[in-house]
Amino acid sequence: MRASLIQIAVDEGESVASRRRRTAALIREQAGSDLVVLPELWTTGAFAYEEFGAEAEPLEGPTYEVMAKAAGDAGVWLHAGSIPERDPDGPLYNTSLVFSPSGELAAAYRKIHRFGFDKGEAVLMSAGRDVVTVRLPGTTLGVATCYDLRFPELFRSLVDAGAETLVIPAGWPERRRAHWTLLAQARAVENQAFVLACGTAGTHAGVPQAGHSIVVDPWGEVLAEAGAGEEVLTVEFDPGKVGATREQFPALKDRVMGLEPPRH
Repeated sequence: MRASLIQIAVDEGESVASRRRRTAALIREQAGSDLVVLPELWTTGAFAYEEFGAEAEPLEGPTYEVMAKAAGDAGVWLHAGSIPERDPDGPLYNTSLVFSPSGELAAAYRKIHRFGFDKGEAVLMSAGRDVVTVRLPGTTLGVATCYDLRFPELFRSLVDAGAETLVIPAGWPERRRAHWTLLAQARAVENQAFVLACGTAGTHAGVPQAGHSIVVDPWGEVLAEAGAGEEVLTVEFDPGKVGATREQFPALKDRVMGLEPPRH
């Protein structure tokens, strides 16, 4: 499988409409890939909290339309990162969109773990509830977003739902880049899965972004890693390695906690 992670730079001087068009052009350039992945909240910037309300859009809004067409034009599976979604009933969500090579919506995931503690995303957006997987030819994607990376129980739930490749768009800050790399490798090792983690470049509302999108195999080996600026990170990997790793070193079969209700 050939995957391309597009590490978009968010420039505050560029309009959202312009960034949509530019990103769509980058997607079309990846026509030889099987899967293309974008970062979290690349339309607004993950830390541009004051823009969330103004730029929020319905699920099938402008970003949906542009991304669906780009996926269809390129003939790729597209994880289009996430957008600030406004539900018809009013709440905002940090919502990821996954499109098929025909441009059809294959899945939408509302971020479960919201970052910010008592400010920002944590108070401006509502939490999703559903664990989301997407079946592709050759592998099943498990979908998570940024801060979710710090919560291993979500990834266990994704594995239980059949996930073999964990896809994580993010707007991760430079000051915690060491955690980004460490946690991406940890989620790969403990779940014996591939991890495709796509971050943003640039600066969001004064917060420098880590970049360094990364692809990790089920043994925790880094197959490819981007730098700090905008770039396309392309890697080829064998999804069959997940099954082989789980058979060769069957640690997941020895799980005890989380499989049964705790005894009191």
